Amino acid sequence: MTRPIHEGRARHLLLVLLAALSLVLGFATAPPAHAELQHPRQQWLRDSTAGVFLHWGMRTSPGYTSCGAWESAVTNGGWNADYWPAEARKLHAKYLVLASFHSRLGYARAWPSKIPGSCSTKRDFLGETIAAAKARGLKVILYMTDDPQWHDEGGHEWLDSAAYSSYKGKNVDLTTRDGFGQFSYDNFVEVMRKYPDLAGFWIDNDNAYWETHGLYEKVRADRPDMLLSNNNEDTPIMDTISNEQKTGMSPSFDYPAATYTPAPRLTEACYKLPTSGAWWYSGTNSAVDYKLNIGRFVTNAGSSIKSLMAETAMVNGRFPSNQVDFNNFMKGYLDKIWESVAGTEGGGYLRGGFQPGAWNDGAYGATTVSSADPDLHYIHVIDKPATASSLKVRDNGYKVTRVSDVRTGRSFGFTQAGGSLTINGITAWDQYDTVFKVETSGRQGIHPKGSVTATASSSAGGHGAGSLVDGDYLTWWDNNTTMPVSVTLDLGSAKKIAYLGVNQREWSVAYARSATEDSARIKGYKVYTSNDGSSWGSPVKTGTLESRRGVRFIDVGATARYVRLQVDSTWAASSATKYYKKLLIDELWVGSDHVVSGGGGNPSPSVYEAESGALGGAARTDTCAACSGAAKVRFIGNGTANHDTITVNAESAGPAELTLTGTVSGTRSFFVSVNGGAAAEAPLTGTSWATPIHTSLRITLKAGANTVKIFNDTANAPDLDKITIG
Repeated sequence: MTRPIHEGRARHLLLVLLAALSLVLGFATAPPAHAELQHPRQQWLRDSTAGVFLHWGMRTSPGYTSCGAWESAVTNGGWNADYWPAEARKLHAKYLVLASFHSRLGYARAWPSKIPGSCSTKRDFLGETIAAAKARGLKVILYMTDDPQWHDEGGHEWLDSAAYSSYKGKNVDLTTRDGFGQFSYDNFVEVMRKYPDLAGFWIDNDNAYWETHGLYEKVRADRPDMLLSNNNEDTPIMDTISNEQKTGMSPSFDYPAATYTPAPRLTEACYKLPTSGAWWYSGTNSAVDYKLNIGRFVTNAGSSIKSLMAETAMVNGRFPSNQVDFNNFMKGYLDKIWESVAGTEGGGYLRGGFQPGAWNDGAYGATTVSSADPDLHYIHVIDKPATASSLKVRDNGYKVTRVSDVRTGRSFGFTQAGGSLTINGITAWDQYDTVFKVETSGRQGIHPKGSVTATASSSAGGHGAGSLVDGDYLTWWDNNTTMPVSVTLDLGSAKKIAYLGVNQREWSVAYARSATEDSARIKGYKVYTSNDGSSWGSPVKTGTLESRRGVRFIDVGATARYVRLQVDSTWAASSATKYYKKLLIDELWVGSDHVVSGGGGNPSPSVYEAESGALGGAARTDTCAACSGAAKVRFIGNGTANHDTITVNAESAGPAELTLTGTVSGTRSFFVSVNGGAAAEAPLTGTSWATPIHTSLRITLKAGANTVKIFNDTANAPDLDKITIG
């Protein structure tokens, strides 16, 4: 996973030419590959949200040059096949990718092999891992490299050409790409025959020998259930394309902003959890950035991309403590919001949903759609609004019936107007991802499929303008590298045109954005209307469409039979030849009306500062820059005299939701007694005494004044910032 992406692409073009030439000469042993975008063997991965990538081999710190010494260190260190699956389950991952046969890890094969040429262990670590993973409902995929260039890295020769030549009965130089291609080909065949429960191969780029000798076709013939995944190169026969870790995104967690393989292509985002260091364990206990990695996990789910998270296993297989702490945190964190990422698809893409990305007042996040119920949606707010207590998101025509907090179930007041949903009365934001459950009664105000026809000034063969209005997100229009280009929609008669909705293909650069953005997305546009299809007049709307992922909207506000979208430019620079003047659009539709709703939900909640309460015992007020009112109350636990008692008022008797906002490092509990009643426990888990987070529970209030006592008689409590009664 270390070769530059552009080098891989250029080399891949050469390999394709070589493969084509070999077919002409009759050297190939199988028919040419073709893409299978959707196949039953892929379903388990499509149903997954994440996997764990394990780089683990002879050069894992402290590093070994003897295969036997490495194997002894692994066994004597207490390696346990069940450890990796157990840790993966904490991350809610459904599969493991084992990368020991890696060009930078000594080409170590963590399984017994009859094929000489590089390290092969006597103990079957691969087989044990497959069995342990299967017992926990997980799959295992094996990493395979095509790359011999690191054969002597570190001054040691990791490949044994003489032994492999003797085995083959001919001279084979494993340090050449062709020779290594033969060696690795044999390993593919041996492994897939030996391990029937192996789920597939994760392949680091391509090798000309594999392609000219029909390796992938052989896998398909011998093991049609096996997944094939390629790193950084979109090889047609592969089930999956994996995009390596990118940096420089804005915001940094929005990994899908640099994905060049549009759905329904099955796509992974492969990234390291440790903030620094190699993909493999180098002897350091690197920090893990919780905000970055949770944001990546969520935005990937919000784009139907699988998160392949790399953790740095030590020689004994265990992870350094910072990664273990993150895994433990993620277990509890994801449990509470799992419904919003599991069994969902990315919102704002192929399957509808609210618009993801940038929202009001600096807010940013992703949206998801339930796979089982297309009218059930989730909004993930990763960056909260800078000052607002409300969130405004384009509603994509969905009529909202209820908005609630996934963690607490608390309902929120909301309104709909001008094409947007506004959620009001938000007083507590999660430090990493505030998740709203948005229930709807479906989409309204959209001219239905069949009532609109489309033509274009230019189209590529097989991708005509009809694909824009067929209601099928698996077909698309291609502008045939023509710019400017226009699409004309005919509504059949004069009708209201409130807005245009555009679903562009996510076809973009696979690296960080530059000053001149290289993405095949609409930039400058004009909108015209006409009642006869001949007289167009001046544009009714001119503008620049944001270079953002997910659905985009152009508000029009006119009545006409015809509406024309003219695209004058895209965001791709002329130097980006793959994307320059190219445009792909899945769907283009016309909204007749924006949804207008007075909304619903509960009245705005009441907020009470902790420092306003009656403090008992050792409890005292302290400064807290990030807290409400810049203050919090400390030491309300570890003694029966220590507490904070706050008087709250209720207009009527009945149940209410109490949200306690506080700070903590680790896990501690508040206990809450209302009007002297039995205490209820409210645990709080956090990572910083300076960052407020919240927990909630249901209480019952009487009409009028109520006393809410917050304490912990037997242990230390979190610090208390405020309470909110909803």
